[in-house]
Amino acid sequence: MHALRRLLLPLCTALAVALPALPATAAPAPAAPVSGVATALDTLARQVAGSLSDHAVRDRLGAALLTGPVDLSALRADAALTGRAQAADRAVRTAKGLPEATGSLVRARLATDAMRAALASGATPLVAAAPNDDEDAAVVAYAPDGRQVRLDPRRAPAQPVVVIEVDVAKALPAGLDVVRRELARNGVTGAATRAGGYWATKVNAVRLSDDEEPWIKGAAEIYSIVGGFGLDGKAKVDIVQLPYLDHDGTTYHPNQLLVHFSGYKYDLADVVMMEDDGDTNYQQLASAIATALLTIFDLGVYIPLVDPILSAIPTSWWTDDPDYVDSWYTLSTASSGRLNGAAANGWLEVSPYWVSEL
Repeated sequence: MHALRRLLLPLCTALAVALPALPATAAPAPAAPVSGVATALDTLARQVAGSLSDHAVRDRLGAALLTGPVDLSALRADAALTGRAQAADRAVRTAKGLPEATGSLVRARLATDAMRAALASGATPLVAAAPNDDEDAAVVAYAPDGRQVRLDPRRAPAQPVVVIEVDVAKALPAGLDVVRRELARNGVTGAATRAGGYWATKVNAVRLSDDEEPWIKGAAEIYSIVGGFGLDGKAKVDIVQLPYLDHDGTTYHPNQLLVHFSGYKYDLADVVMMEDDGDTNYQQLASAIATALLTIFDLGVYIPLVDPILSAIPTSWWTDDPDYVDSWYTLSTASSGRLNGAAANGWLEVSPYWVSEL
């Protein structure tokens, strides 16, 4: 999706309120979380590669990888390696703004299923940290003797590659809880709900464009920031996870309720779809969104919130995490049929859905 980040986003309508640039001191600094996660994963990748010189460790890890992704903190193949994995877990949780109760997040997996046969036959794997963006750059892997091996990002090697990465499927739900709590603390979510039933927007089908991500990347973890004006007239957002949307170039039929109009003053809302590849600091993301939305006021007519939300995200995050996927302006209670995203990276097929009161 790196090509999409270079696209110009559509301008807000004439009704949109320009969002002034935040002072440098007020903007969340993205450098720490990006560096923290990337450094922790790369360091552990070198350490795991070095441990493979021990045949017992290599056999234990190899056998575990053949069954699926491996929690390195729980592997217990080598005391020193376990300690290093636990240290990496602590560094990743801190960099992502997650509590200790989240548990271990760093895992190892085989890069592609096609490598299983070679690993099972005893081939010594290389080890690489998962990249934190989709840029077309060489994959840096490590051999047990400490050598760096640069791999083609578009063509998987025959030699097995063990990928050290963040278990985003585990981190994202915990992180979105952090975001929701922070937004609620700032009063930009959790608006009052109308009595009786209400209209919602149901996603019948969704598809994202094929972006030909590198072979080393795993499944995407997608979520949406849904924005509108609460009954109190203040801008609010809801965070909706789309856990099924793993791959581009695939049509999914989730029948998921995406927009709940029960808490909105207007029968209109906007959707910003994002992807978390592993580096997101959820506390900083929530603070940035809250800071932007608190500057927007209801003027008696609906104001699209897509551009203020995107403007709140620090520039450097557009080349790392969270990745912008696409956005949909002014969905209404009557929205129906196929809706193409503003960035032309995907479409939603939606229909109105009446949610009855219990």
